[in-house]
Amino acid sequence: MMKRLVLTVSLLMVFAGGVFGQGCAVCTKAAAGLDDKSAKGLNGGIVYLAFLPLAFMGTLGYIWWRHNKAPQAK
Repeated sequence: MMKRLVLTVSLLMVFAGGVFGQGCAVCTKAAAGLDDKSAKGLNGGIVYLAFLPLAFMGTLGYIWWRHNKAPQAK
């Protein structure tokens, strides 16, 4: 069951890369014409938007790790 889930998620990530890949070129062209202050603002906005999903995934990963950790022998 777990192997099937990992395989499915891996395949979706591989095939979805092309769909989201064009965003990098658009951001690069837009950022190339910006001054330093605007470029810092763009970078700050990217970090701001990325924080919540990364925090959510990190929390889920930590919870999963804590519950699936092998019990330690005393």
